[in-house]
Amino acid sequence: MLLDTASLYFRAFYGVPDTVKAPDGTPVNAVRGLLDMIANLVTEYRPAELVACWDDDWRPHWRVDLIPSYKAQRVAQLIPDGVDVEETPEALVAQIPNIRRVLDAFGITVIGAAQHEADDIIGSLATQASGPVDIVTGDRDLFQLVDDARDIRVIYTAAGMSRLEVVTDDVIRAKYGIGAAQYADFATMRGDSSDGLPGVRGVGEKTAAGLLQRFGDLQGIIAAADDRAAEMAAGVRAKLTDAADYLAVAPKVVEVVRDLELGPIDAGIRPFDDARRARIEELATELGLGSSAKRAADALEAAANPS
Repeated sequence: MLLDTASLYFRAFYGVPDTVKAPDGTPVNAVRGLLDMIANLVTEYRPAELVACWDDDWRPHWRVDLIPSYKAQRVAQLIPDGVDVEETPEALVAQIPNIRRVLDAFGITVIGAAQHEADDIIGSLATQASGPVDIVTGDRDLFQLVDDARDIRVIYTAAGMSRLEVVTDDVIRAKYGIGAAQYADFATMRGDSSDGLPGVRGVGEKTAAGLLQRFGDLQGIIAAADDRAAEMAAGVRAKLTDAADYLAVAPKVVEVVRDLELGPIDAGIRPFDDARRARIEELATELGLGSSAKRAADALEAAANPS
């Protein structure tokens, strides 16, 4: 199970009241909410391995160099030679170090990579996995990784943890009229204002899906637009031609990286020893994690000791 960690802790922050605080007054609503999510996910899906995938760089400069508007509306401070500062509520920023402490205390493997987003970690781990993979996220962009043949699916959280949607190739085809392997090209044409991706002006989901149904992939669509003999509506051809510069670079921005060399990873869920239990209890007391810590610990212990 691969967690899109930031996606989950942002959801937890906005889903749990900000009145939830540690004994010293530090906000812990995102920490507790994330633990509750992990408890629910591990209990329901019983993964053998669990990785919290991390945004070491939420807006890599190599993506911005290709499309300068990429996530630009979410930048609080530009850092020319480093990681741009994302506009994040102060009460959440204060909790991120404690989220890392809690994940470590519970023995949950955290993986990030310089100049890459969590999406790229997820893409690489899923692609290189030898067995089934569940990807937990509220980000549709990761639908591109779904692969029924390899048993890679997305546990989609956009409707909330009580209404999780298991996204398979069949689900994507029913919802969008395309296969999961076509989703990145579909997203490239559609665009995404929340990520600063303009898409092809005048081409929405229906048109993008229709083009992919006819021409297979983005390369085939572009080739057809350039071929006056190909059957394509003049208006659509003009829109694609006008967007040629965008289409030349956008796929590299939209497609997740699948070939990061992340080294040997031991993410197996194992029974807790006394030292880990003591550490969890100490941290739970310090941060006031209460029942959230107990539920997460119980879920992980149960997963480590399947009956």
